[in-house]
Amino acid sequence: MSTVTAPHPHASKQAERHTDAHHVPSALGRYTDDRTGATREIVCLPGAGASRLVIDRLAGAHTDPRLVAHLAPDEPPENARIVSEVYLADHSRGGCRAVNAEDLELARHATPPPPNPGGTASQPPLLDTDGHLYSIREVANDESFPTLRWTRSCQPGQQEPFDHVTLRDVIARLSDYEPARTITSAALAVHHDSRRLSTHRLRGELERVSTSPIVLNRGLREAVQRKVTRGDLSMSQIAMRCGRIKQDRRGNRSGETSWLARRIGQLREGGKAGPSPWVHTDVLALIVRDGLGASPREVEL
Repeated sequence: MSTVTAPHPHASKQAERHTDAHHVPSALGRYTDDRTGATREIVCLPGAGASRLVIDRLAGAHTDPRLVAHLAPDEPPENARIVSEVYLADHSRGGCRAVNAEDLELARHATPPPPNPGGTASQPPLLDTDGHLYSIREVANDESFPTLRWTRSCQPGQQEPFDHVTLRDVIARLSDYEPARTITSAALAVHHDSRRLSTHRLRGELERVSTSPIVLNRGLREAVQRKVTRGDLSMSQIAMRCGRIKQDRRGNRSGETSWLARRIGQLREGGKAGPSPWVHTDVLALIVRDGLGASPREVEL
């Protein structure tokens, strides 16, 4: 049985005090996943047209988001708390699924994007689950020419101020290669012959992402979770099939579930702030072929 932390006491009071449909209690509750030992949180994020997304995600890292409910604009803010309490009371955590591109697309186009000063195209900014905006800009530096760079807004929902990030950072935060990779290719094509703008850094980032043996683990994680949820295999069995076996003092053998959880992005590595969204292709192939009995192509993103 999972350990549940009651919703923040102020969340309920705030919901009672405010009747504005746009008021959304962001933190709704926490629980500890007994399978992985990870702390997860339930949050409410803005969706399209004043709707709201109730999401279950890893606390701190804000990865592995799962959609609990998509609340309509005319529903009172209190419903977010009610949905969260019902979800936390159900220890099977049934009824949720991984947040997909369509869910984020709804949130992304909820309102027209703000102007993109220094932007290079009409492509709207990309939005992560915390509301931070990502876009390609012409960024001034100490060199002779401005540079084409990916940027991330410092404040949710606002494009200014911003930090410089890499294409790899964007892909990791969105847990998907697209549309960031396509947007990058398009921006490079537009400025291919530019004599006033440097594209060397961005072109290098695209090449490294395309050729790196380190790939996103979201597809792998979802494949493992499907097997475990259906009861086909346990985390321990999958780890044992991969040769990751531990033995207790009595000689009982079991799989190293913590190793598997770290590889698929459910647990953080030692010294890291949160789970890694990346896995080496060799490890991915090992887990898929030996652990799941499937083809690596089935989990590639």
